[in-house]
Amino acid sequence: MTTQEALQQYFGYQTFRPMQQEIIAAVLDGKDTLVLMPTGGGKSICYQIPAIVSKGTCIVVSPLIALMQDQVQALQTSGVAAAFMNSAQDERTQAEVRQQLLLGKLKLLYVSPEKLLTQSFLELLNMSQISFFAIDEAHCVSQWGHDFRPEYSQLQILKEQFPGKSLIALTATADKVTREDIITQLHLTKPAQFVASFDRKNLRIEVSEGTNRLKKIISFLKAHPKEAGIIYCLSRKSTETLCEKLAEKGHNVGFYHAGMSPEERARVQNAFLKDDIQVMCATIAFGMGIDKSNVRFVIHYNLPKNIEGYYQEIGRAGRDGLASETLLFYSYRDVQTLKGFIDQIPNEQFKALQEAKLERMKQYAEAQTCRRKILLSYFGEVLENDCGYCDVCENPRKQFDGTILAQKALSAAIRTKEEVGLNLLIDILRGARNQKVLEKGYHTIKTYGAGKEVSAFEWKQYLQQMINQGVLEVAYDQHYALQRGGLSQAVLQGKKKIFLVKPQRFKAKTTSSKTALQPTLFDELFEKLRKLRKQLADEQRMAPYLVFNDATLTEMARERPTNQAEMLTINGVGHRKMDLFGTYFLEEIQQFIKEKTLAGKQVGGNTYQITYEMLQQGLGLQEIARKRNYSLQTIQNHLVTLYEKGHNLPLADFIHADEVNTLVHYWKKHPQSTMKACFEHFQERFNYFKIRLSQAIWLKSKPQLK
Repeated sequence: MTTQEALQQYFGYQTFRPMQQEIIAAVLDGKDTLVLMPTGGGKSICYQIPAIVSKGTCIVVSPLIALMQDQVQALQTSGVAAAFMNSAQDERTQAEVRQQLLLGKLKLLYVSPEKLLTQSFLELLNMSQISFFAIDEAHCVSQWGHDFRPEYSQLQILKEQFPGKSLIALTATADKVTREDIITQLHLTKPAQFVASFDRKNLRIEVSEGTNRLKKIISFLKAHPKEAGIIYCLSRKSTETLCEKLAEKGHNVGFYHAGMSPEERARVQNAFLKDDIQVMCATIAFGMGIDKSNVRFVIHYNLPKNIEGYYQEIGRAGRDGLASETLLFYSYRDVQTLKGFIDQIPNEQFKALQEAKLERMKQYAEAQTCRRKILLSYFGEVLENDCGYCDVCENPRKQFDGTILAQKALSAAIRTKEEVGLNLLIDILRGARNQKVLEKGYHTIKTYGAGKEVSAFEWKQYLQQMINQGVLEVAYDQHYALQRGGLSQAVLQGKKKIFLVKPQRFKAKTTSSKTALQPTLFDELFEKLRKLRKQLADEQRMAPYLVFNDATLTEMARERPTNQAEMLTINGVGHRKMDLFGTYFLEEIQQFIKEKTLAGKQVGGNTYQITYEMLQQGLGLQEIARKRNYSLQTIQNHLVTLYEKGHNLPLADFIHADEVNTLVHYWKKHPQSTMKACFEHFQERFNYFKIRLSQAIWLKSKPQLK
């Protein structure tokens, strides 16, 4: 079996993702390999396909029991001979797996590093035919990584005991220092190194001030009904508190942290994987074991301690490639809390490293430029243009000279003997007459009411920016009093200008424009397929996304296959899953088409209608072309035909009003002209799509022009 045949038969994909084929070739060539690929980028395929087409068994080292169980179940469902061994199994089950390994019946065997390092297991491997070793979550090997695990550091024994076997190390997040350390610690020999693009284009990125978090989260969840998501919190207590408050508002929510019993953690995690819990409030203990592909959003209630951890955590959204949201709340209190944790680190070198990484995280949260550029730059990747899909790109920040505001704030802080906190300082600046202000006599100071033209919301954001810039600082040991910062003297003397950014009001953004529209045929069918998936998954006692992921259901709902041959062209439908589940989904689609046809609606087979429905869902022309496996020109032709047939289209998305006027004027003057003549007349200024669209607009408007 070729790698291409294995990809199609077992995983149901027609083509490899970028870089996968090159990595697989290196592994099959017997080379040690290091793979750095973002979460959701398709790392697992890079060792699973070579394992399937090679003789012997690939031994996969995985850090968490839940993760290996999930991956093995997914492989078995796809028809791959895979198993795992861990301490949670009874002796009889482990004996059966050992027998399968010795008889060469397994293509992949997943084990924890603790299990791998036992003498009995190493002896078992020596008696078995091993194809190669795969180390998943390889950043755990390095003390410079964000999730170092001591047991991983002993994995160098693999090269000592099995010198003839190659090793592939895979991770989603590792900077240059960590990558070099992985190579050293695992004793990799001249490894082939592959660093995939970290640009997860399907993830929208947003950072919001850490004020009114609960209100913002409730607004966010309202905009994402029925969608699965994770909310990461810094403390165990906050996961429980937030969960309780969201449950009171009617949300289907659970919590997860390391202080729970193993049985309770397993129960809530399983409920989340099976879509019985929609939203999980969790500490980062809820991490690598989550292979759920239909997580549609990740929220960070608190600032993460480094960019590696943050990027890995947001990567748990949209693993299936569909549009997903990420939201990070940021406050200076979070920074100080994390600094407190770092201060407890005894190793000075490691402590300094963590401080530097926290500073980079802080700079990212405070950034006023494209956030994706900053993230990709951290991993050594250059993004030429702004992404257009983060909060900064969508709402470019407006800077203004805030020196006078900074002087007013400093003056108020000094005149209160630098003893008041942020909220009280705002009351003084705005001229509030509350009990605290009057009791302390703050209404008599010169700066009282000096900033009443600025709202409390704006003052809170401006003071936060002043703290971040060093104009003010927080005395955490003095009840969070605001005091003069390093730049205060220069600002007061007018030697230093301070620039502030107009605050942005939080707006929960929906994942696509479809929520603002009436449900389409696509929406109706997708919901029917989603319910069918849940029903089948419950019957099989498995997670719904292991039946088919959201991307596969989306393609089914768009393309509406009506027979087995058509169903096998859907990405994610392999032969084994076709045998297990395909018939049920075909019947559901056929019944849907029959019902809609009887109701007088055109449903199946109309390629223009499918393109139109995808446009209604908010997809761009490039994305429609990619998902339908058509050329962009074909989809553009569909658009023109749809317009000619009278469909209501957002023409401004494709051609500017000035361009329409210019081209329609040309057609009025040269009604017998050809598109090629028009193209040459304007010296290739307009492409053929705009020319043809303008001609359709002109022809449609001709009666009115007479």
